[in-house]
Amino acid sequence: MSRYFVRALCVGVAAFAFGTGLALASPDKPVIGVVVKIGGIPWFNAMDAGIKKRADQLGVKAFMVGPTSSDPALQVRAIEDLIAQHVDVIGVVPNDAEVLEPVLQRARAAGIKVITHESPKQKNADWDFELASVKGFGEAYAKNLAAALGGKGEYAVFVGSLTVPLHNAWADAAIAYLKANDPGMTLVGDRYGVAEDVDASRKTALDLMRAHPNLKAILAFGSQGPIGAARAVAEKHAQGNVLVLGPFSPGQGKRLVHDGVLTGGYMWNPEVAGEVFVTLGVMVAKGEPIKDGTKIEGLGVVHPDGHNLIVDQLVDLNAKTVDNLAKMGL
Repeated sequence: MSRYFVRALCVGVAAFAFGTGLALASPDKPVIGVVVKIGGIPWFNAMDAGIKKRADQLGVKAFMVGPTSSDPALQVRAIEDLIAQHVDVIGVVPNDAEVLEPVLQRARAAGIKVITHESPKQKNADWDFELASVKGFGEAYAKNLAAALGGKGEYAVFVGSLTVPLHNAWADAAIAYLKANDPGMTLVGDRYGVAEDVDASRKTALDLMRAHPNLKAILAFGSQGPIGAARAVAEKHAQGNVLVLGPFSPGQGKRLVHDGVLTGGYMWNPEVAGEVFVTLGVMVAKGEPIKDGTKIEGLGVVHPDGHNLIVDQLVDLNAKTVDNLAKMGL
């Protein structure tokens, strides 16, 4: 990504901030900026809708910054810009948790609260929230895959990148479950960090099907991975022979589901995640206590584990549910 685009991203955010009066932040009406992995894809468009909806409901200023690629450096620059704006709360869905630690540390040193999502091991965060537990999410996919293949067959695993903490944790949970319970399942390679890029996922899936003629499934953790892999299956006319499972935007994937090249999977509602960013952001900005038994809209009753707020709100993705989910704008 060129320096021009990085500067353009930050200048655009600054212009938005000036135009909306972000400098007028106050504890009663905190300003919340949420930096996501990449802008312009359905998953994060839905999250943006949730941020706007909840901000309107609560009468606060909250907005999303969507970098033009999944380059972690763009997230760093966006967060630096939010620090310069003196926002009250920074939310982030990290592409690389380790790369973000220094800039998030600077944010907290400046008195800004930090909330992460999909990054439960983030050190420099006040809170991280998850709408699915690592074990529950990963094992749900493993069980689905094993049942579909009768506990036997070669499979590959895609993740958004090798540095996205949650994707890799899901993959770890799924692989561990299959090793322990379905020894007839064989992992091809280790894992491939392509699942936030449709084209890279498609190309990798095509390469894998050529190199491994007995490949039976692709488990793709990352919203673009299932789409790209399913397109590859369609190109090879391999529907029914190679299954594709993973979380994806229903609106983006419904045709592939009905065509039989995208088997389905589980997800949580990214619009709800956007709402939680704002709800939780307002709470931490106001200094409201969050403890065992606290009820938070969008999460329900929480039981904090350190600074993690983890609930299981899995939504089933399949041919029977995908159209209604797509109608919701997901």
